[in-house]
Amino acid sequence: MLEKLELEAFLTLAEELHFGRTAKRLHVTTGRISQIIRRLERRVGGPLFERNSRKVTLTALGKQLRDDLRPAYDQIAAGLAQAIATTRGVRIKGVVRVGFTAPWCGNLVVKAADLFRARHPDSVVEIEEIQLVDPLGRMRANEVDLQLTEFPIDEPDIVQGPLMFAEPRGLLVPVDHPFAGMEAVSLEDLGDATLVTIASEHVPEYWMDQYFPRRTPSGRPITQGPATQFWPEVLVHVSMGVGVSTVALRAKDFHSRPGLSFVPLRDAPPIDYGFLWPRTGLSPVASAYLDIVHELATPVR
Repeated sequence: MLEKLELEAFLTLAEELHFGRTAKRLHVTTGRISQIIRRLERRVGGPLFERNSRKVTLTALGKQLRDDLRPAYDQIAAGLAQAIATTRGVRIKGVVRVGFTAPWCGNLVVKAADLFRARHPDSVVEIEEIQLVDPLGRMRANEVDLQLTEFPIDEPDIVQGPLMFAEPRGLLVPVDHPFAGMEAVSLEDLGDATLVTIASEHVPEYWMDQYFPRRTPSGRPITQGPATQFWPEVLVHVSMGVGVSTVALRAKDFHSRPGLSFVPLRDAPPIDYGFLWPRTGLSPVASAYLDIVHELATPVR
């Protein structure tokens, strides 16, 4: 079990990436922070940070530990704040702004918002759809506090929370396409198709590689078709026979229309979904909302 100072030292250093600023925030010496981190690294059996004379960075193990610990720490802190507020006769009050990128994400967001409003009538939940053409822009502009979206997101200023749910992946194809009559297709089959994508100027490259690959597993090139700005454009391009697009199979329940067929991708990993929030942390009202989400959705891991 981690001691409180160990937990705070690790998470603060993971945020600041600077021993001096971490020590100042925790009101201890820099040497004390170094001692705590070395002890923690011995306990976990590997380095959590890379250090040199110029900078401090998280290792892969450090990122994993940070992402596993941060949500629980934020929830504990928010729970403690709420308990204190309750004993003082104070109710949670404020605004939480929540974004979502897919209709099935929106369903969970709205369901949680209804329960949140019932429990915290002095608070407000504002909900908006986030366009995948700029998936992180609204959060970085401080316009949303939480965002339910497709993983992975590995950014220094944004926390990727725990996995909420996963959806099987498929391929959206024209009804007269050779793939439309198949029970399932493979990632290798994409080498025989044109892939309708999204404009990627503001989309992390690793995210594009996950959902709009340029090569098949064997290395064959995948023809890149139109780069769209909005999901309705994808539907139009595919229905007109311009190309195909990767998709969550659950989209069939929301976007079925004449001219389109949904085919499972048998060897593609599922699409993972979870919440993002700024690395600076969650407000008490955002933490309280996230607690309700966890009541309604059972994490898959």
